[in-house]
Amino acid sequence: MENAVGSLTEEQKSIIIGTLLGDGTLRKKTNTLLEINHSYKQKEYVLWMYEKFQGITKTPPKLRVSGKNRMSCRFTTVSLSEFNYYHKLFYTNRIVKSVPRNLKLDRLSLAVWFMDDGSKSRSSVYFNTQQFNLNDQKTLMKLLNEFGLETSLNKDKKYYRIRIRTSSLNLFKELVAPYMLRSMIYKLPL
Repeated sequence: MENAVGSLTEEQKSIIIGTLLGDGTLRKKTNTLLEINHSYKQKEYVLWMYEKFQGITKTPPKLRVSGKNRMSCRFTTVSLSEFNYYHKLFYTNRIVKSVPRNLKLDRLSLAVWFMDDGSKSRSSVYFNTQQFNLNDQKTLMKLLNEFGLETSLNKDKKYYRIRIRTSSLNLFKELVAPYMLRSMIYKLPL
């Protein structure tokens, strides 16, 4: 995907929002870069993300080994002033990610968020939102409700995560399935 440096496509903007709700990270000095880093098992997903941002990266994804057996696949974009908008939106004190109150999700950003930080347990699906405070999670639940999805908070050890209620699973699958990579379908219940 070619694009002029400094201009993001609508698709890229949706992907940025989805990944920032998940594992994506922005790093800012004067301008901001996007970092994508996932387990090596999710290499296909990282390659898909790289393809979407290839016009604004310098190097392809690299394998990283940390600890004894932790392998990940990672890339960063170049620093762009256009990413500064998303940094200001999502990072209230320049360090901690929070959910903007005026955030809008589309189906692609919802699917990217799920591929980034979603999981299943038996017949339920979850967004692993433990990094967000309770108010941020309530904001996310309202955004999910705008899609017609019924949600609840599920306590996971001492933190909470968002659960899509069983009554909304079929609708959830309809919303995200067209955007899910084949390698990520395992996150959806049958």
